[in-house]
Amino acid sequence: MISLAQLNVANGARIRTSSGFTVPGMTMTRADKVANLAAIVLPFLATIVAVVLLWDRAVDWIDLGLFAVMYVATGLGITVGFHRLFTHRAFQTTPRVERVLAVLGEMAVEGTIIQWVADHRKHHAFTDREGDPHSPHVDHSGGLRGLWHAHVGWIFHEDLVEDPAMRRISDRFLPVVAASLLLPAAAGFVLHGFTLAGFLTGLLWGGLVRIFFLHHVTWSVNSVCHFAGSRRFDVEDHSTNVAWLALPSLGEAWHHNHHAFPRSAAHGLRRWERALDPSAGVIALMERAGIAWNVVRITPERQAQRVPVAQG
Repeated sequence: MISLAQLNVANGARIRTSSGFTVPGMTMTRADKVANLAAIVLPFLATIVAVVLLWDRAVDWIDLGLFAVMYVATGLGITVGFHRLFTHRAFQTTPRVERVLAVLGEMAVEGTIIQWVADHRKHHAFTDREGDPHSPHVDHSGGLRGLWHAHVGWIFHEDLVEDPAMRRISDRFLPVVAASLLLPAAAGFVLHGFTLAGFLTGLLWGGLVRIFFLHHVTWSVNSVCHFAGSRRFDVEDHSTNVAWLALPSLGEAWHHNHHAFPRSAAHGLRRWERALDPSAGVIALMERAGIAWNVVRITPERQAQRVPVAQG
């Protein structure tokens, strides 16, 4: 197992793996770590403060419920749909379910399905090397600038790929974004007794705040999970598993596992990791319901083959 301590080697040092390859050492300053964690923790704490201060005035259980429902639905559109289905083909499903997942993914407002899938395939083809569209380690001067690029800057450099099956949904990205905002607003309007205030708080919490949090959690997989965390497989990149980010990311923060086995439908490979991988649970439920099949799973024996032999 390669630990974070092994990755925090002197600048220019290299780590030798059991396969005989070497990867560059990763240097993280204290400022890097503080800035990275602050970008995730501070918005979360600020939202808690806002909820406390504005409870029963600008936010209540209806608003938080809309936030939660929209967060999970659109988040699964990204994790189950854009990522595990469309990018890696970790399972198969019906055309109707594909369309639903594609629309939910676009409602997360992270770009069209064509843009998102193209960028993520490039990320796996060139992980932490020249050509990776969202790595903090290449092309972007390193340090805080590299971290910023990995966290959010990469989205401004999207690569379009032609995909006829999803072109119609991709071409209707703006109406899908509008629906992503107006659906929770309309629900808030109805649930709050057909009031303008209900419409506005539904738009705020189920729409704008939800999109903000989902964006930062998704982008944190690009940044935090190539920057700090644990490793156990022989993988020639800087990917890491970050347990505290696993549940908010719906299982995506088992990112090192994912880089070791990109086609796996489950990113949490150990039993306790799977408990923090809701996306894998949804795929398993779909399989039981008969709307998912050919689900890719990684056996313990195959996992053991990727664990490096301890160096003497």
